[in-house]
This record gives sequence, structure tokens and C-alpha cells, in this order.
Amino acid sequence: MNTKEVFSLDGLFDFLDKSVSPYHAAAAAAEILEQAGFQHCPESAPWALTPGGKYYTTRNGSAVLAWRMPAAGGLTGWHVTASHSDSPSWQIKNPDVEDKMYAKAETEGYGGMIMPTWMDRPLSVAGRLLVRTEKGIETRLVAPNRALVCIPNLCIHFNREANKGYVYNPQVDLQPICGAAGGSLLKTLAEEAGVAVEDIVAHDLLLCVRQKAERVGLSGEYFMSGRIDDLECAYTTLWGFLQGRGEEPGRCDVWCMFDNEEVGSSSRQGAQGTLMADVMARIEDALSVSREASIRARSNSLLLSADNGHANHPNHPEKSDPRNPVQMGGGVLLKYNANQNYTTSGFTAAAFKEICRRADVPVQAFANRADVPGGRTLGNLLGHQIAIPMVDTGLGQLAMHSAVETASCADAEYMARVCAEFYNTPIFQPADGVWQLGQ
Repeated sequence: MNTKEVFSLDGLFDFLDKSVSPYHAAAAAAEILEQAGFQHCPESAPWALTPGGKYYTTRNGSAVLAWRMPAAGGLTGWHVTASHSDSPSWQIKNPDVEDKMYAKAETEGYGGMIMPTWMDRPLSVAGRLLVRTEKGIETRLVAPNRALVCIPNLCIHFNREANKGYVYNPQVDLQPICGAAGGSLLKTLAEEAGVAVEDIVAHDLLLCVRQKAERVGLSGEYFMSGRIDDLECAYTTLWGFLQGRGEEPGRCDVWCMFDNEEVGSSSRQGAQGTLMADVMARIEDALSVSREASIRARSNSLLLSADNGHANHPNHPEKSDPRNPVQMGGGVLLKYNANQNYTTSGFTAAAFKEICRRADVPVQAFANRADVPGGRTLGNLLGHQIAIPMVDTGLGQLAMHSAVETASCADAEYMARVCAEFYNTPIFQPADGVWQLGQ
């Protein structure tokens, strides 16, 4: 992908297929950034940032933040999009559990998934191994391109009430098998990584679906894949970010993909960590920005918190707000919540709607029913430490947190286009409650 490219679903599908764990998502994003000329800046190293330079950094190997330095004019504002790399899955606690009949692994649920969607399908394992080397401890990503495990359902003959509602116990019902007794998942992963099993010091491993992203529908209008929430937004915002021309003097463009959103974002690499604040501080130091200039720049900014929302379900329309129906293919979402669990206000919505109008992208309002509470978003959590005007956006999808989800092909392009427009639209707040959007 490069900054001259027309948006293609092939790029999104490739990203979804590669991003079988947060670590692989970060690696896939880093590869795209490298191809676009961005320079890696490790957090532990000194940074030599130059005007107009393109850079990125990572944290924990699962969160990525990229930015374009202002070409001139000091620092006058920030354009930011934020998404996340993680999806609900099953984390492996013990890769090899002793059993007389099966090779088994022990797992624990990560995030709020729809449990039975993981059963009776070919699964693999992905993540990272921490390996002892002559120089110390190094990371090896692993994602064998074959089915290694499955989670077998209990047959209807032993559970006659299965179709009348069943409460799944993850410690009992959702534990995977890896093959016949005597096999070793850890040994298999060590061979995949080309290391000795005794040199594996630790691991971060997840189960992942093997189904590839593909178009579905009579006209191919939808697509199905694992991890659509939130990798669809991660990729489309990244694509839009790379279309930014960096022509506005003094503006710094930023793209963030955090980890651990599905479990509260409270980790070092999550939105409640300091990654974004730390990078912004180092950029301001490189530009010799005063405290006053820093505060002014943050008021002349906008952050798009991009995370998917729920489309109206074909079989359960009663679950959605009847006055704010969300149609897949109907455009990007503006997400509202009266208690500010979403950051959208009338003020920030107005700016985003104007950018959508310029990009010729339709907008849909998303709000939960008044009797259904909503969770907090990346924007809400980032706002605790970074005072930038924010708006919550996303794309409508079905079966959120299923092992395989469904979304609209047209909506993916809409998000990519509006993000490209966002990164090429000067934004200024000359007075409280007033936006000035450049041509």
C-alpha cells in the first residue's frame, strides 16, 4: 500500500487474514508503514525527528503509533485516529495438559466473545514466543498455517436441552484438543519458530479462526471474517492516514492502534496507558513547543475514535434503537451516548459531518436503546489524559464478538475515504464552539 493507491478490499482482506493476533496485527501495520517510508523509532532509543519526517513506534509488540512531523510552522494542531488491534479469543494458559486420551491445552477467555461460535471449527494458534538467545530474550511470532486445535461440542444425545438454551462453562465446555495423547503443542510451535522448546521462556498465545476474509451476498455486498471488530477500522483509518499530504503548516498527523480494548484498555499498551501522551510529549520536545503553544494546538485538533457498532439485526430489529436504525452499507457511524461513554458531542459531530460531506460519504447516527447500556470507547479513555476534541465513529456490523463476523464492503470504503479527507482538511477552533475548516 502507498499514498497513491485507490482503496481496495483486497488490502483490507489481506490485513484481516494476516492479523491473527494483536502481535501479528502490529507487525502487519508496521510492514505497511515501512513500505510507505515510515521510520521505526523504538521507545527506548533517542529520537532525531526532522520537519516533514515520517515515523512510527510500537509498544509491547501489539500497539502501534505512527505520525508525520509538521513540515514547517511549529505545532498548531493534531489530527488523530485511534483504533485497536485485539479481538475476543481464547488465551492459552497451559499449552500442554496431561491427558490419557488427547493432547489438550488449557485456555481462558479473553474479552466477551460469543462462546459457541468457537466450537466445532478448525482453529489454529497464534501469538508470540519469548525465546532465550545468546544476546538475551527475543520475540518470535508464530501462526502455523494449518488447523492445530478444535473445541468439540457435546453431542445432542448427551445434552438434549442444547437447543433450548445452554449455559456454557468455559472451564469445562470450551477447552480445546490438539490431537491424540502424546502430542505437544509447545513443541509444534517451537518447530514452527525454528527454536528449541527448552529455549522458550514464556509465551502469549491465542486461538484463532482459520477462515479467510471473503465476500458474501447475492452481489458480494457483504464480507465475513474473523476480527472485523476492530481491525476493519484499524486498516481503513491507516489507509486514510497514508493519504494525508501533510500540506498544512504546523499540523501533526497521528495514527494509533492500541491493544487490550476488549478487556478495558487499562494496560501499558492500551488506551489508558501513556503511549499517545508519551509520543506527543517527545514530538513537542523535538519542536521546542512551549506549554502555551501545546495547549493551543490541542484545542485546534480533532481525534476520531474508530470502533465498530451494531447494524440492525435481520432477525432481532427490536434490539436496536427504533429511531436510529443502522444499515450495513448505509455509511459511517456517528456514535452517541448521553453519559459520554462515547465522546461525540454536537460540536464534534458537526465537524465530522462536514468532513463526511466533503468526502461524499453518508453518515448514520448510532445510539443504544435507552434501556441498553453501552461500553466505553477508546476516545472516552484517552480523554482522561489528553484534552483533544473527539468524536466516536465506526462501521455497522453483525455478530460482533462472534468468531466470524459480517460487515459491509461499501462501508469499509466509506471509512477509508472520510479518513483520507480528514487528514487533508485543516481544522482550527478560533473560539470556543466555532470550527474553521480549510478548503
